[in-house]
Amino acid sequence: MKKIGLVSVIFSLILFTAIIKNTAKKIEDELFTVNENLRVLETEYENILLEHDYLSSAEKLIEFQSLYFEDQLIQKNIKNIKIYNISKNQKKIKNLKITKE
Repeated sequence: MKKIGLVSVIFSLILFTAIIKNTAKKIEDELFTVNENLRVLETEYENILLEHDYLSSAEKLIEFQSLYFEDQLIQKNIKNIKIYNISKNQKKIKNLKITKE
């Protein structure tokens, strides 16, 4: 009787160890996947941020205008810029509002 009890305890310990090990492996795989996706997104974000900072500087915009557009770009008054909004079959034209935050 003692042998059967000892064998069943050992078997149950082995079974529980296998189940815990498998679930831990699944969680580890999910963590690895999430970390890899996060690393890719961080790299992409850094590249986009660098591109935005580089391209949106005033000096670069003036340089690109002189290189590629020559006299095609003209300066507009910001008060003349309108917003055209289409929502639920309604068309509205609003003036652009500039606020400082």
